[in-house]
Amino acid sequence: MSQLNEGVVLDALRQIKDPDLHKDIVTLGFIKDLKIDGGTVSFRIVLTTPACPVREEMETSARELVTAIPGVQSVNVTMDAEVPKGRGLADKVSVPGVKNIVAVSSGKGGVGKSTVAVNLAVSLARDGARVGLMDADVYGPNVPIMLGASQARPEIEGNKLIPVEAFGVKLISMAVLQPGDKPLIVRGPILHGLVKQFLTDVKWGELDYLIVDMPPGTGDVQLSLAQLVPVQGAVLVTTPQEVALIDVRRALRMFETVAVPVLGVVENMSYFIAPDTGNRYHIFGEGGGERLAQEYGVAFLGSIPMGIEVREGGDKGIPVVVGHPESPQAQAFRKVAEEVARQVSIEAMKPELVVLRKSQ
Repeated sequence: MSQLNEGVVLDALRQIKDPDLHKDIVTLGFIKDLKIDGGTVSFRIVLTTPACPVREEMETSARELVTAIPGVQSVNVTMDAEVPKGRGLADKVSVPGVKNIVAVSSGKGGVGKSTVAVNLAVSLARDGARVGLMDADVYGPNVPIMLGASQARPEIEGNKLIPVEAFGVKLISMAVLQPGDKPLIVRGPILHGLVKQFLTDVKWGELDYLIVDMPPGTGDVQLSLAQLVPVQGAVLVTTPQEVALIDVRRALRMFETVAVPVLGVVENMSYFIAPDTGNRYHIFGEGGGERLAQEYGVAFLGSIPMGIEVREGGDKGIPVVVGHPESPQAQAFRKVAEEVARQVSIEAMKPELVVLRKSQ
């Protein structure tokens, strides 16, 4: 019979591997605060995202493996998460307190990019992450309406703007700085300055994810963001039809050119579910987003079905993941959020994985 000690417990837990990082949870440093008190074993499993889709499975496996050790009478497992900080680049300035910047982009307008950005941010916040949302679509800033924050105004503390908050998400947008229907008429160099101000003159605080809702296309704002700060990755939003896929290919190539990893592709408005029959109708085509992801070797993050709940939620300022959490649309957005969080963690952990391989 083996004597109960930390080494025996850790050896048992080495049987659990992270499905994305392909290493066991002990080697990855996920086990914290391991304590043995008589026959009681207590420890924390600290994952790389609170949105981990295998969280419950990992907890169950850990409890069963440790319980099976001779001499163990009870097991206390606490599941926790600490989002790793993204890799910085030497010539770029990090935003204080912000661990990961994720750009949500598209090649063209009208594909629901802002809807995806809003529901992604709110989903991550509801999973327990600290989330900010920067509306970089300065010509058509609709995010505050979708979050029910169009009447909110940021306060000023010292020389910093305090972002407004809605549904647990910190938000900054031209729409809360310049309300009403007055258009913003500026040229490219001024846009660069606006993007920089949103990043450096806003007191974001401690954030796990700063989601940036980009304007459509491959223009000044995209380039400014890539030049100014280390963007952890880009999420590309498309619809199934070929005209949207052609444009998102350009966006994908643009991010490759400026050395921003593409975390994956989201296919929005994938199909319509008839409320009376439940039948699916692929109004804009079928499977285009998934084929695009396969073609370029990036992750397919998920398909979002069409639904009146999404449109109503955007108009009323209550995102569908809050207003209709059991709807197929909300469940799809939550899965996309989990996939995005996974891809961010994989990108952020790459340096650690290289170190681990070299040490073996």
